[in-house]
Amino acid sequence: MKVLLLKDAKDDDCGQDPYIRELGLYGLEATLIPVLSFEFLSLPSFSEKLSHPEDYGGLIFTSPRAVEAAQLCLEKNNKTEVWERSLKEKWNAKSVYVVGNATASLVSKIGLDTEGETCGNAEKLAEYICSRIAMESVTVYQTIPHPGIQGNLNSYYSQQGVPASITFFSPSGLTYSLKHIQELSGDNIDQIKTQGPRHPKQNCLQLELLRKDCTDAATMFAAIGPTTAHALAAQGLPVSCTAESPTPQALATGIRKALQPHGCC
Repeated sequence: MKVLLLKDAKDDDCGQDPYIRELGLYGLEATLIPVLSFEFLSLPSFSEKLSHPEDYGGLIFTSPRAVEAAQLCLEKNNKTEVWERSLKEKWNAKSVYVVGNATASLVSKIGLDTEGETCGNAEKLAEYICSRIAMESVTVYQTIPHPGIQGNLNSYYSQQGVPASITFFSPSGLTYSLKHIQELSGDNIDQIKTQGPRHPKQNCLQLELLRKDCTDAATMFAAIGPTTAHALAAQGLPVSCTAESPTPQALATGIRKALQPHGCC
């Protein structure tokens, strides 16, 4: 059964994207299509703040891109030596929080110890740390549509047809891709939308009947976390699966369960 993941490929130490590997263990053929690109912002300001750990109670990395921004600051401003000599140790004396294991793995590569990665999502992490420290935020990147999104989706649908499920990894990814998916899916998405989330059990049964009668015509919608799930619901799209944590294992388990008979009821 074919499933579509709207994200960049990120090979692990085994040379394969972990989402493709985990879904493959359940017999699901996953394809990755990137829908977002990133532009880094405010790096001089961020670099200056990284140079003064004494002014802050800790660091919060909200995504892998935020860690990449830190790495760029160290490389572009010739701060690698002073980072290794003193700054890293000073930051490690404070709390360094992260959202998710993927971000934690990258932070460890610049020598920092992390906490909070097991919280599962940003909302839970915020609850974990809000009472502990006063915060100052720095926006170090912004998302823009991936330039190849329309062409990649057209190619996927023309070659592989309508997927059994589509997983969205962020509200912005949904915003940039939904119009193209609606155009390519045609009546499939309109039918699911009109059945809607008002009567979730009825909707689930309708999806299951479609899946049995015509496997390549039924699309199930999955979200990597609650924020993305809320964004899907706001578009009138039923969410059959929300990963319990933003990990390949949790997503694969959720999608498998939702695609099984009566799995989303």
